[in-house]
Amino acid sequence: MSLNDDGGYGGEGRRGHGTGQTRTRLPDGEGDVYGSGRRSRTGMSSRNLVTIVGVVVLLIAAIAFANQGGGGGGDSASSGSAKDADAQPTAPTGTKPVNGKTGGIASGFAKTEQGAQSAAANYAVALVSANILKPDERHAIVEKVFAPDKVDEMQGKLDGAYSTGFLKKLGLDAHGDAAQGMTYISRTVPVGTKLVKLSGDTASLEVWCTGLFGTAGAKSTAPVTSDWFTMRLQLKWADGDWKVDGFSQQDGPAPVNGDNKTSGADQIAEAVEQYGGFTYAR
Repeated sequence: MSLNDDGGYGGEGRRGHGTGQTRTRLPDGEGDVYGSGRRSRTGMSSRNLVTIVGVVVLLIAAIAFANQGGGGGGDSASSGSAKDADAQPTAPTGTKPVNGKTGGIASGFAKTEQGAQSAAANYAVALVSANILKPDERHAIVEKVFAPDKVDEMQGKLDGAYSTGFLKKLGLDAHGDAAQGMTYISRTVPVGTKLVKLSGDTASLEVWCTGLFGTAGAKSTAPVTSDWFTMRLQLKWADGDWKVDGFSQQDGPAPVNGDNKTSGADQIAEAVEQYGGFTYAR
């Protein structure tokens, strides 16, 4: 599931569905789509492929709708670069990049390169989460993440993109919840951040991410899968903190898929509940 500038899933590309070739494997035998053995090398059935393609079309349509009339979410790389050097690994600096949390989302970032990168990583996690599909949680996320002058605009765009009809097509109810016995999952894991430009009260950054999305459950038609994508965020300094002014997303870079043993649906759902996310800092 991917989130693009001005909200919504899809956009330039969506997570896990790039233009390159990808091996898609299903468990041997019948039953639980997650299975317990090695994934078959024969490929995905046409029925499952059509289902997944259909979901992709829905996600892209939502973000296209949300992007109408939006601004500030284009390719930030064209605006110039603050650094052309190789990426720097995370290292202790003696300065805490974040002072606290507001509603579970990190806040109080320093007005430095380190603080901007930490803010971008944490905001990427919030913007591509399962809660963004839930109306109440979505409103809270928008208020905490976006610059004050963007909040009303983004609330309207995201509410329009994630309408009841759209949620129903994803197998979710009007509250963004999956059917009984199912667990909808969308979790983002930043792999690295890059500062593109820092100028006064504004910053442009990219966050390379991997993540999980889909519905865990024995009868799921869209099982949880992994994907890779890059989020581009434009931040600005507002009310003593870095806030999102615009964002966009593109597929990859994605490595070759590993031949991992597929876990059962219950294991995936339980893992998401048992393992909490991180506050990301650089």
